[in-house]
Amino acid sequence: MEDTRSPSGDTSNDVFFRLEALHSADTLNYRIIVQSESEVRDIQNAPAISMSYFITESNQTKLLTTLSIYSQRGETSDQVRLLYMNDVAFSIWKAMGKEPKIIGSQHRPPSTALLTFGIPFSE
Repeated sequence: MEDTRSPSGDTSNDVFFRLEALHSADTLNYRIIVQSESEVRDIQNAPAISMSYFITESNQTKLLTTLSIYSQRGETSDQVRLLYMNDVAFSIWKAMGKEPKIIGSQHRPPSTALLTFGIPFSE
């Protein structure tokens, strides 16, 4: 049987699994951000309020057609609200000076999450 290794020493399976891992990371469109009870009490941590103001004031209203934020109720005082932000929304949130606590990422928000701001998820 022939040796199927490339000049770099990788087999086709090595390359496949590496590419699959890279592709999988690209499909994790939504970052999961957790907000504590004290963060939720501050109205500036409500994306629909503070982000819309920031986008309008910075003349970036065209971004409204590309950002997507879903929210879901948490289960503890440390995790009162979960936000699911796509890359555009997350970039804006960071540009606003926010320091979100990211607890994960996934391809799409769960069906139990509600659209909070922006456009619905679509493939």
